[in-house]
Amino acid sequence: MADSPFDLWAYLSTTPLLWLTVTLVVWVGADRLAARSGRHPLANPVLLSILVVAVVLALTATPYAIYFEGAQFVHFLLGPATVALAVPLYRARVRIRKSLLPIAVALVAGSLTAILSAVGVGMALGLPHEALVALAPKSATAPVAMGIAEALGGDPALTAVLVILTGILGAIVVTPLMNGLGIRDYEARGFAVGLASHGIGTARAFSVDSLAGTFAGIAMAMNAVATALIAPLVIRALGL
Repeated sequence: MADSPFDLWAYLSTTPLLWLTVTLVVWVGADRLAARSGRHPLANPVLLSILVVAVVLALTATPYAIYFEGAQFVHFLLGPATVALAVPLYRARVRIRKSLLPIAVALVAGSLTAILSAVGVGMALGLPHEALVALAPKSATAPVAMGIAEALGGDPALTAVLVILTGILGAIVVTPLMNGLGIRDYEARGFAVGLASHGIGTARAFSVDSLAGTFAGIAMAMNAVATALIAPLVIRALGL
């Protein structure tokens, strides 16, 4: 029996199940808060969850390595989730065939713009090679982006952070930006946010409109492949 609550916490904090439970409970709470806010862009459940978990880790002086021992099951699910991206592609195959040319043009243009803009800003700021390579695949879904960065000599951990920041920023600005630009076509809105902001943006698109969410999922899946092909070419062409 622990002599004090602090001793009990010291014991529990080393058990993997605790941090998996914390992660899931925080996510459910953040998602409910987002729902109560009417899915306001600033009440993004991913952003809220990150902030709450970070505060908990700081207050309890828990190293990230210990936290990850428990939360790694969620990380493992990124792989199957990435493979499952084939589902919206298959379901929307008829629509894709009808709009194949504009989708292909938008995919290449969007993927190339995302890579070049990020790397260009990084070069202007004088960032080192590892950081520039980590920036290149930031608009692809996390498992793919991390794999690309590692293969090109970048830092996968930094890429993961950049992917999350990109997704959160995209989810926050997409609705007011599209409304401000007067874009009402939910296929176009969804495809744009899925391409630029991967899974987090796709989740936001689904909360706005199911058609937008479907095309966001399509864009996310296709951009994972496009980024894997284009990013190495860009890095090589820039001599990085």
